[in-house]
Amino acid sequence: MNTIRIVLIEDHDLTRIGILAALQKVDNFEVVGDARDAESGLKLLKATQPDVAIVDVGLPNMSGIELTQHFKNSIDAEQTPATKILIMTMQDSEETVLAAFAAGADSYCMKDASIDKLVDALQSTASGNSWIDPAIARIILQQTQKTSIDANGQALPETIVIKGLSPQNSQIVESFPLTPRELDVLRLIVDGCSNAAIAEQLYISVGTVKTHVRSILNKLCVSDRTQIAVRALRGGLVA
Repeated sequence: MNTIRIVLIEDHDLTRIGILAALQKVDNFEVVGDARDAESGLKLLKATQPDVAIVDVGLPNMSGIELTQHFKNSIDAEQTPATKILIMTMQDSEETVLAAFAAGADSYCMKDASIDKLVDALQSTASGNSWIDPAIARIILQQTQKTSIDANGQALPETIVIKGLSPQNSQIVESFPLTPRELDVLRLIVDGCSNAAIAEQLYISVGTVKTHVRSILNKLCVSDRTQIAVRALRGGLVA
């Protein structure tokens, strides 16, 4: 396994030192630098170009989400390999999670996660997959409709849109377009529906649903339903 080069940007000294100590004990992990504020963190990322950067949301002067957006926007689209961003925070609010992914974060991990879970998140992120802490996966999978009221007092559907910032996502969507039925299945996956629930709503068999899900996985180049939701939302396939 190739060595995964990691940068840690965290303003809390004890947390930063603890994570550094834990990661330095993991085989095939190399911590190439750490920073305690966003300005220093941005300079460090550009200087070291790590495989993965762990970025705390609550940084002084500039949030981790703002740092992520600034860094992602500064990367040459053809830069290989591009640094992946793993957001780490104690916040599991919908607003924070969606803002992180909209800014271009690749993965999202809670600070109270075990070191084994963090290691798994880093390995998955470094390999090009989006890793979402199970504690907040529901926020991505349940991008369900809210309701607002129009001028006539009628309930209107309202959804939160995550616009994809990655050219890779857009290229995948353009290269492997989904059929209308696959889009129907995709929307229900993002709503958190099981295969049985999808079959019931679309009046098709569970076997047919499984066939559509396999096709969606292949076309979006992902390996599970959570990654389907992330790529769909960031690629603009659902709103």
